[in-house]
Amino acid sequence: MPPLPGAEPFRHQGGPVGVLLVHGFTGSPQSLRPWADHLAAAGLTVSLPLLPGHGTRWQDMQLTRWEDWYAEVDRELRTLLEQCEQVFVFALSMGGSLALRLASRHRGAVSGLVLVNPSVRSDNPASVLLPVLRHLVPSLPGVANDIALEGSTELGYDRTPLHAAWSLSRLWKDVQAVLPEIDQPVLLLHSPQDHVVSPANSELVLARISSTDVTELLLERSYHVATLDHDAGLIFEASLDFVRRLAPVTTVDADNHSG
Repeated sequence: MPPLPGAEPFRHQGGPVGVLLVHGFTGSPQSLRPWADHLAAAGLTVSLPLLPGHGTRWQDMQLTRWEDWYAEVDRELRTLLEQCEQVFVFALSMGGSLALRLASRHRGAVSGLVLVNPSVRSDNPASVLLPVLRHLVPSLPGVANDIALEGSTELGYDRTPLHAAWSLSRLWKDVQAVLPEIDQPVLLLHSPQDHVVSPANSELVLARISSTDVTELLLERSYHVATLDHDAGLIFEASLDFVRRLAPVTTVDADNHSG
């Protein structure tokens, strides 16, 4: 099934520094597209894939698991690594878990992580029922569109498919175990008022990673989908500054590089 209008993947061939952007659970590239456009305009090579089962209808997601979502971003990362001299991974929500796993698996190949309201643990006590509940109920009300900015809308599912939610809980366990392996520079931005992912998620990441170059920024005026909210500009600029600081090749003419 073709993606919904606006949910298409996005790629831009720019200079020798690449950024892989990873959207969230039941979301789509639309939630990160303005960020991707900003990075592309700055001359970076950008990849914003559509995760399997996303961007069409929630029933399609029932057939996918976290391994499918991870395989997609792993493939995109490998493609960027072939084209670029340095690659960064930027992510929102569940995309944060996928980004952290990439960083643990591709250690030296990932130059840094920018995480916005990362989701790495369950905030719902009822999630312990998922292994059974998913066989009884196909879906529950969705979590999309938690945005403070009036008139801003996220293109995401209005239902949460429970087979996929159960798989997401397996991903969290996997990622929690590898957090100490993360030693890349990290910029973590999170919203104090987030109705989807609790602050405990960011606290867990910051407490367990081994990175020494860590910056934490609060998104005071935004809810969960901060990339489409009041603080979007702050996210875009802070992430670009992060790349410029860590990727000296951004100041070099891309034509001088074969990579």
